[in-house]
Amino acid sequence: MSKRTRPCFVRRLVALDIDGTLVDHDGRASGDTVAALALVRAAGHEVVPATGRSLVGMAAAATRLGLTDAFAVCSNGALTVRLDASAPSGYLIQHAHRFDTSHVVRLARDLVPGVRIAAEDVGWGWRVSEPFGPDLLNGEQKQVPLIDLRAARSTRIALHAPGIRRRAGALAASGATVIAGGPDWLDVTAPGTGKAPALERLRTALGVPHEATVAVGDGPNDLEMLTWAHRGVAMGHASAEVRAAADEVTGTIDEHGAASVLLGLLPAGAPVDVLSPLAAQLSVAVSSAHAPMSVRVWHGRHTEVARCDTWVLHEGFWRRHGPVPAGAGATMRSIERSAREAGLAYPRGTVGRRRAHWRSVQDGTGRNGFELPLLPPR
Repeated sequence: MSKRTRPCFVRRLVALDIDGTLVDHDGRASGDTVAALALVRAAGHEVVPATGRSLVGMAAAATRLGLTDAFAVCSNGALTVRLDASAPSGYLIQHAHRFDTSHVVRLARDLVPGVRIAAEDVGWGWRVSEPFGPDLLNGEQKQVPLIDLRAARSTRIALHAPGIRRRAGALAASGATVIAGGPDWLDVTAPGTGKAPALERLRTALGVPHEATVAVGDGPNDLEMLTWAHRGVAMGHASAEVRAAADEVTGTIDEHGAASVLLGLLPAGAPVDVLSPLAAQLSVAVSSAHAPMSVRVWHGRHTEVARCDTWVLHEGFWRRHGPVPAGAGATMRSIERSAREAGLAYPRGTVGRRRAHWRSVQDGTGRNGFELPLLPPR
């Protein structure tokens, strides 16, 4: 009789729009969506928010979604960052595509004399020709002379005026990338920018095969992303154009359509519905890895765990499998209890209280932590 082999884990890059996909139009994220994001990341997949929001707006939403240590694409692809809570700013810029905005600013003023113009100032806010409404731009605003807007290079220009979408073609003829955010709004970025090119650059850097790419979105700025992905999924409330561009359609934002897609990426039969969040995340991590695994923890200034990851032994080397979001703020004892709840075994002593055998590790920067090998249920 041949031995049964377990399927090999395939790490996926999962690109997710934010507004209308992960959060509703009031900026609220459902508990189902947040829980699904944590489980998919614990299973080892690379979750990447890909949004038209500026860095400031994306970072605020990412924090609410629990994505404080992930890659993200902002400003419709003009900016790619690595969110990192340990960095002074909370992020590290991976790629910023700035361009000469002078021609776009001049042309916009010629086409629509009363247009409001905003130039993105990465990580802070916007330099504006005149104030925008408080709900129109993420971050601070500073009014500057028009000549300053023309002189500076920027990742993105926002144009706001009644009916300005009708001028999109004329602005695009300048060579810039122009995306309509509604009848009265245009986003302008450098030639060749977009969510899809940014994600392709990130996919290549991470070594994820194209066949392992998934994208979910609902807006016109998601069209190229949905066709770029091997599996493009449109939200159920998206326009007919967006739904037609996708390979499949999920539920609406009110039906937690993105969460349904995410849960479908977990190992088959994972008992996540009957476990606590920490136990569920440990369970899917072990179930997806199919290799020797350990859970590693690092402490902050207190006894609670500051960071919790799983690591797998791959071709003789240990590599990080994924985060365990629910482990942050837990204790080592609660991680042991959650492992037992999930039916996972780990080395223990043979006498007395048979304490778990945690061992010392370092994170590559000299910081000391602890790790506990995890064994799947028999």
